[in-house]
Amino acid sequence: MNSNHVKGAVKDAAGKVQRKIGEATGNTSQQVKGAAKQVEGKAQKAAGDVQDAARDAADRADEQQRRPLP
Repeated sequence: MNSNHVKGAVKDAAGKVQRKIGEATGNTSQQVKGAAKQVEGKAQKAAGDVQDAARDAADRADEQQRRPLP
């Protein structure tokens, strides 16, 4: 887990709250802003997933290079 996962989760949660408040009050502007913030948070979490996958692949490549040849 990296900072993009955490920041993305926070944005996603904040956006969900903002959207729900907009729904409860009938404020379409808040609903749209909240939904947009959720999308941004989900995208940031996805970027964190990509970073983790790249790091894992690099780690596996390093491990394979360090193994002695048979």
